[in-house]
Amino acid sequence: MQIGKYKLKTVISGKIGLDGGAMFGIIPKPLWEKTNPADEQNRVTLTTRNLLLISDDKKILIDTGMGNKWDDKSKNIYRIDPEISLEKSLQLNGLKPDDITDVILTHLHFDHTGGSTKIENDKIIPSFPNAKYFIQRKNFEWGMNPSDRDKGSYIKENFEPLAKEGVLNLIDGETDFDENISFKVINGHTIAQQMIMISDSSASLLYCCDLIPFVSQIRIPYIMGYDIQPLVTVEEKKKYLKLAADENWILYFGHDPDYALATVKHSKKGIVQDEVFEDFQ
Repeated sequence: MQIGKYKLKTVISGKIGLDGGAMFGIIPKPLWEKTNPADEQNRVTLTTRNLLLISDDKKILIDTGMGNKWDDKSKNIYRIDPEISLEKSLQLNGLKPDDITDVILTHLHFDHTGGSTKIENDKIIPSFPNAKYFIQRKNFEWGMNPSDRDKGSYIKENFEPLAKEGVLNLIDGETDFDENISFKVINGHTIAQQMIMISDSSASLLYCCDLIPFVSQIRIPYIMGYDIQPLVTVEEKKKYLKLAADENWILYFGHDPDYALATVKHSKKGIVQDEVFEDFQ
C-alpha cells in the first residue's frame, strides 16, 4: 500500500501468549474465546505486528516488539515463539537493522519496545545504530517512574539506554512528524501513548497500538484489564472509531493474530467492523 511518499509493509516481530482475562477485562470468557481461543494456561495469542514505512530517503519502523533479551522463565511465561524475530522479518524485506533511519515508538511497554535495544559484548545498546527514536515525553517520564500497577510493563533496559546514547527524541503532544505522519495522543491504556496516523489526500491509516489490539476489540466494552484508566479508554475508542467510520479510515492492528487491517462502519448496533484483511493487498 502507498500513502503519500511512503510504501507501507508489515513486519512480524513475534508471537506471544498473554492471559485472556487480562486482555479482555470484564468481558466473560464464553464471549471472547469465540474469536480468541485460549490455551491450557488461559493465554490468547498475540502477534507483535510492526509497521514499516519506506520512502526515497527514510525507512521508518513503528514499534519493535518483544526483542530477544528474555530469560528462559520469561520465554515460557509469555510463550515467546523462538522462530520469529524482528531481524529475520526485516531480512525478508531486504533490510538490515543498519538500514532503519527512524523508530517511532507508540509507548514503552515491553511488547512494543523490547526490540529497541540489544545485548552486545555484555552491554545493552540501541538495536538500530543509525536510527533516531521517537516517543512522547510524558510516556518516557511515566516509564521511568511508573505506578505500582503497571511498572512490570516498563522494563528500563528497553529504553533507558536510548536516552543515554542520545538517540531518543522526546515529543510534546500531538504534532506532525512530516506531511504524511502525525501523532494522536491517548491516555487510557497508559499515559501518553501515541497512535500513528499515516495519511494523504486520498487515504488515512491509523496504527491503533493498544487502544484496539484485536479486531474483536472494536466493540466498545472490549477493553483490556491492563488499561490504567479504562473509562478514558472507552471515550477514546468512541472518538476514534466514529472518526474512522465517518472518514473511512483504515485501522491497523498491532496484536491481532490473524488480521492486520480493517475498516469500520455505522450500524444499528453502533460502530462495527466492516472489511478485514490479513495484510496489505
